[in-house]
Amino acid sequence: MNVVNRQILQWLFFLVFFITATFTVAGEVQMTLTLESPDFNRQSEIPERFTCDGSDISPALQWSGIPQQARSLVLIVDDPDAPDPAAPKMTWVHWLLYNIPMTAHGLPENVASGDLPAGTLEGKNDWKRTGYGGPCPPIGRHRYFFKLYALDEQLPDLHKPDKARLVKAMAGHIIEQTELIGTYQRR
Repeated sequence: MNVVNRQILQWLFFLVFFITATFTVAGEVQMTLTLESPDFNRQSEIPERFTCDGSDISPALQWSGIPQQARSLVLIVDDPDAPDPAAPKMTWVHWLLYNIPMTAHGLPENVASGDLPAGTLEGKNDWKRTGYGGPCPPIGRHRYFFKLYALDEQLPDLHKPDKARLVKAMAGHIIEQTELIGTYQRR
């Protein structure tokens, strides 16, 4: 590796580190909340097995950089392109989880309700049921937003809320948020 390439790599490492880290007044490094999946990359196609054309199972998710003052996490997965990305009319909700504990750093592929981290509660998606419902766009390529929120409190049991009720309960309690976007188009 020549000197120029090494300097470029060192500069990129330095830049990435300082973009993703925030320094507190005490001088501690606090990482920014991140959400990733080993099953698909950001802005890339979600594999068919996670959709209605496949097994309709949830992808594995991993997160890091949870703020120290956070008391719970919320995961909302939705599609703002419904029903047609050329003329969207609504946001379709695919999955709602809340009160995910701070000890959890992800969810395994095909996670069942009974295997969610202890204390995690579920809301109802737009199929009027709990659990994951994968991409199933009627037309065109849709975007799927996996949104993770760090809250400063645990929410009360909202008894399987819809997204509107969950978002209302979260108001004023969001410390930090991040998202992972995947796409899917039926063949």
